[in-house]
Formats: sequence, structure tokens, C-alpha cells
Amino acid sequence: MPRTQTVSPDVTKGVGFGLAAYLMWGCFPLFFALFEGIPAYEVLIHRVLWSCVFLVGLVTLLRRWSPVTEALRHPRRLGRVLACAVLIGLNWGLYIYAVESRQVLQASLGYFLTPLVNVTLGLLVLRERMLRLQGVAVALAGIAITIQLVMLGEVPWISLALALTFGTYGLLRKQVPLDGLSGLFVETLLLMPLGLLALAWLSEAGLSHFLADHRSTLLLIASGVITALPLLAFAGAARRLRLATLGFLMYLNPTIQFLIALLVFNEPLTPAQLATFILIWCGLALYSWTAWQGRPREVQDA
Repeated sequence: MPRTQTVSPDVTKGVGFGLAAYLMWGCFPLFFALFEGIPAYEVLIHRVLWSCVFLVGLVTLLRRWSPVTEALRHPRRLGRVLACAVLIGLNWGLYIYAVESRQVLQASLGYFLTPLVNVTLGLLVLRERMLRLQGVAVALAGIAITIQLVMLGEVPWISLALALTFGTYGLLRKQVPLDGLSGLFVETLLLMPLGLLALAWLSEAGLSHFLADHRSTLLLIASGVITALPLLAFAGAARRLRLATLGFLMYLNPTIQFLIALLVFNEPLTPAQLATFILIWCGLALYSWTAWQGRPREVQDA
């Protein structure tokens, strides 16, 4: 009988989660640009707190407390979850800072770099095989960063930090033995005590914008829901897909951010930045080709 290839239902669901996550993330600059006058660190505090509050309601509604309580009964097993929490907290803060300082192009570059970081982490940590063209793609990314260093005289640290924190988060999240919703809730729960202490300090010092006016208060509360939804979708995708596939889907996010930076925020694109993006895009084209060639790995014979 002829062989037919069908996509695994789990893979299909993972792709759907990934598309939803990256489309929402791509539009994030438009939302976080609304926090004008509110420092990035304060927005980060409320992202943590209100994400946790939103997830409490969601876990209760779906009656999913069992895996959460089971995870919390064994604190020694929470090392990777804590590492995920720290990494995602750093990533959130850096991203807010990039948007508030109108460096969305750097943020876009960081998320363009992330798939290549995923390939490198897959090689170094998961012992995944790096194909020749993938090696060339990673080398092009290295050349691109060098060009910015030489021509602009500075390392694009926002781009590199965003790529490294989110790439490593994806790697560790894939290894956490919790479903997407439970894992995300435990991550935000671990960050919540620090967020409450920071909020108390801001209030005591008279620096808090929360409850200062209706607009700021509603935006800060909304930041939790806006933050949790794509992360929840990403966690569902990370549990079902290979790192290479996650990286392929991720192109949507930085592409939307790139267009927003140029067309909405009117950020200047210097020749050095343009050269950097072109090299990264070439690297991603090679990477995409290898991912396409390897696509039978995610289908099964029927």
C-alpha cells in the first residue's frame, strides 16, 4: 500500500499554539508604548503580579490545581521552574525597556536571533545534530553582530540579552515536567513574593503609579492578562514541538515588531543595522531550508 504522511494531532495543536503566541507577541510594542511615564521596572512588577492573579482564576476555573500542588510539594524539583521564572522575568523587563526607550528594532533583532540561539542550544545541551547549513546560519549571525560592533562601536546588548534569555527559557521550559498552564502558573507564583516586596517599596516611597489614575491602573492590570495569554500558548507549543519548529514559527513575532518600529514608531534604520538584519535574514533563510528538509521528522506514516 502507498505510504501517506499525516501530521500528528499533537504537532498540529502545537503549531496552533505557536502561531497564536507569536502573533500576540508581535503586537506587544503597541500595548507597552501606552505606559508612557511609568518606569519599565514598575510595569514588570505588575506584569508578574497580575499574571499570577489571572492564572489563579484560570487554574481554578479549569480545576487544574492537582499538578500545581503536586509540584509545590516537592520544592527540590522546582529548580528548572525557578530558572524559567528568572529568565522570563529578565526577558519581560528588557523588552519593556526596549519599547519605552524606542529601541523596538533592537528587540526585533533579538527575536530574529532567537531561532539561531535555539539551534546552538539544541546542539550544546540536547546533543541535537547541527547540519552544515545550520552552522553557516549561526556563523552569519555572528558576523552580523560583529558588524554592529565595528560600525556602531557597541554591542547590541538588548538584542543579545533578549535572544539568550528567551532561547534558554524555551530550552528549559521544554524539560519541565509540567503542562503548559501549571508550569506557567508556578513560574509566576515563584516570582510573586519578590513582586509584592517591590510593590510595597514603591508604595512606601510614593513612587507607585497604581491607583494614581484610572488609565494607569487599568493598563497595569491588563498587563497581566496580556502577558499570560501568549506565554500560556507558547508553553503549550514548547511541550509539543521541537526547538527547531518553535524557531521557525517565531519569525512572525520579530517581523511584526520590525514593521511596527519602522512604520508606527518611525525608528531610524542605519546602514549598519540594515546590514545586520540582511545577514540575519540570510541565516534564517538557510535555517528555514534545513528545517523544511527535515520536516518528515514531525510526521508519521499512516
